[in-house]
Amino acid sequence: MKTIGLIGGMSWESSLEYYRIINEVVRERLGGLHSAKSLMVSVDFAEIEVLQHRGEWEEATQFMVEAAHQLQRGRADCLLICTNTMHKMADRVQAEIDIPLIHIADATAAEVLRQGCHTVGLLGTRFTMEEDFYRGRLVEKHGLKVLVPDAADRTVVHDVIYDELCLGVIEPDSKKRYLNIIGSMVAQGAEGIILGCTEIG
Repeated sequence: MKTIGLIGGMSWESSLEYYRIINEVVRERLGGLHSAKSLMVSVDFAEIEVLQHRGEWEEATQFMVEAAHQLQRGRADCLLICTNTMHKMADRVQAEIDIPLIHIADATAAEVLRQGCHTVGLLGTRFTMEEDFYRGRLVEKHGLKVLVPDAADRTVVHDVIYDELCLGVIEPDSKKRYLNIIGSMVAQGAEGIILGCTEIG
């Protein structure tokens, strides 16, 4: 069994889901007491969040590169970044290591296409919804049509992620607002919705 390297902590609420799902899949496939061989470097999300909102992406990239180096030194066979937003620097991280980085947008696109969808709505942080590192990859590499909410709704989605979900807070009113936003994208032709921020699930 190969060892999976995980860059986590962004937020740790999200990292829990990665760890749980990876181990559930290994148990399902191998049975018995099997679990995944994995290493995780977990960063302090408070430091990363400040850099994100200041637009200091170069410094944030250095956090990711150093974490990737730690995992490679720990003899991980492959690497996952346990957050959608920080795939903004995925290409830079991959260039710095000798092990493969499994890109979340590629895995997402494979599942979207397996489900027979070609037009999808995308929810995530403002960075994920508005910039090209994620949405652009879905369009250019995988041929998907990607819809995002309008500006006001993008603000709602973003703020709920940082102010509630990353803190483990789930508000019924916020869920209702998300469902309304999803409904709007379905009305525009979305055949499926990508929850492009793990905490949304």
